[in-house]
Amino acid sequence: MCGFTGYYNLNSVLETNNNAIRQMIAIQKHRGPNDSGIIGINTIEKNFEEISVTTDSDFNTGKDLLFGFNRLSILDLSPNGHQPMLSPDGNIILMMNGEVYNAFDFKDDLIQKGHSFKSTSDTEIVLHLYMEFGMDKMITMLNGMFALAIYDFELDTLFLARDRFGIKPLYILQEENRIAFASEMKSFKPLPNFNFQPDFSRIDEFLLFRNVINNTLFKNITNCTPGTYLSIKKGKICIHSYYEVDNESTNTIPNTSAKYELENALRKSVSSQMMSDVKLGCQLSGGVDSSLVTYFAAENVIKGNLETISITFKDPKFSEEKYIDYVAEKLSLKAHKYEMDAQYYFDVLEKAIWHFEQPLNHPNTIGIYLLSEHAKKHVTVLLSGEGADESLAGYSRFIRAKENRIFTKSFFGGLKRNRKQLVDYLSYSLNAEKRMIMETAYGSVTTAKALYPNFKFSNAIEDRTNTLGRLKGDINLRQRKYELLTYLPDLLMRQDKMSMAHSIENRVPFLDNEMIATSFSISGDVLVARHNNTLEGKKILKDICADKFSESFAYRDKMGFGIPLREFMSTKTFQDKWHQEIEPSLQKRGLFELKELSVWVNNIKSATPEQLDAIWLLLGFEIWAKQYLS
Repeated sequence: MCGFTGYYNLNSVLETNNNAIRQMIAIQKHRGPNDSGIIGINTIEKNFEEISVTTDSDFNTGKDLLFGFNRLSILDLSPNGHQPMLSPDGNIILMMNGEVYNAFDFKDDLIQKGHSFKSTSDTEIVLHLYMEFGMDKMITMLNGMFALAIYDFELDTLFLARDRFGIKPLYILQEENRIAFASEMKSFKPLPNFNFQPDFSRIDEFLLFRNVINNTLFKNITNCTPGTYLSIKKGKICIHSYYEVDNESTNTIPNTSAKYELENALRKSVSSQMMSDVKLGCQLSGGVDSSLVTYFAAENVIKGNLETISITFKDPKFSEEKYIDYVAEKLSLKAHKYEMDAQYYFDVLEKAIWHFEQPLNHPNTIGIYLLSEHAKKHVTVLLSGEGADESLAGYSRFIRAKENRIFTKSFFGGLKRNRKQLVDYLSYSLNAEKRMIMETAYGSVTTAKALYPNFKFSNAIEDRTNTLGRLKGDINLRQRKYELLTYLPDLLMRQDKMSMAHSIENRVPFLDNEMIATSFSISGDVLVARHNNTLEGKKILKDICADKFSESFAYRDKMGFGIPLREFMSTKTFQDKWHQEIEPSLQKRGLFELKELSVWVNNIKSATPEQLDAIWLLLGFEIWAKQYLS
């Protein structure tokens, strides 16, 4: 796992020194503390040179394309894994952040075709796959998590690519005469004549969903769409799609063999993601997903040698410690547990937001930050259970979609809470498609309108409505695809940014190519199905979990990774910070209406969950805005 950055002057302006690119990689050094490299490329005269990463230096000739890399050594710890990496003939320069788990499946064939290797890294294999097959075929062959930057002198083309599901970030800054790219947006700060500028055109969507999918709140910056790559040649930028999740599910696994197929796919995925030349462990929450990943990981190491990292809370309503202990004892794990309290939460909030580069999407993001901070004492690679709920219908909203009941207790409760915005509330509550979209909302139309009087519901859901409308399949299949495209991306950025803040690589076995293909070939009727007369989500996965642990373990109420927000916001630490710093700053910024918000803060003990979320959202927004916009 690593980080890279660079920029391409499209107006033939040449850089004479390494000053900007040095600063750009220094800002994200936490992504790769083991090694760094810089290469300057002149695409006009067709030459390149590697230059110092430690001192300001001039290029021998001017360069219009700059590559900078930070390495976290995982496979092949020797200097042979150094990046940017050159092809033997010097015609191709490549940078890769991530891991390609099936890379070594191709090595023997490449050797037979005449390729030779100097390292045991997956990056070098990807380079030779590109040399042998070209971009279009090579990119479809890769099974892993990655972002790539490739410059090909013969084609005079820069390629920028992101993995199928967006596990690794790849931010693109497009300006009139320059395109820049980075694993983290903060790396754009040192660019000549650049400042972060806000883009609040999607503020309606942000207030309702806490994210804008693969867009950002900055002008001209997007996160490269998963499953696509960009080609840049002579100033022309083209976007190419190489993977569509909507094309999954062409083959249906018989219901009778679905459990067997899923278990085999998960076991194979976990096994393939155990490759590492440094210590590897598991992120264990005690839930079904992470416990199963841990179970299959334990099969691949000597008994008693697998290490796990977990976060607990004093309040038993939020802590799954007893389930963590159960898994640890059953599998003979070296289990490390760390408790989070309110003081720590607010002590690191600003650091976490700086790393996340957007207002934090989930309060439990701080929990992953704490977990990763402590994980570094024990391991460098962590496996997690991210992606299971989306691909295998694990959220309770999948159950509600199957029941398709409108006039429920929840409906009438929402009717009461949204009585001031009745037209908008009824417009989605009585429409199955819009109801599915709103299931992933954190805020309500009422709280959004209270914070931002110009809020328009139609603006907030426009892109999401279009996304859902393009998807094929029955209700359950479309919902799973929709969740993978709209809800999961921000969770993956949370995992990436918080783990990489502490130089930890996070892997996600549920998002292996074959695992996804298997998951989407399973009928929704067996994923959302009855167990002891109760409708359950991801039932097959729970059945596998019941076999490995116990039925009561697998079929307990889902707790998730919650945070006691009300308790934390009741502390003097939070109240002082809000009144002395956050509220005055929000007032001065003038974007939001604070009248009702102030009432909610002053009455934390009686605030509704939606109001607590609104406070959380604006707390994070203002800290982010002060760091990146002020």
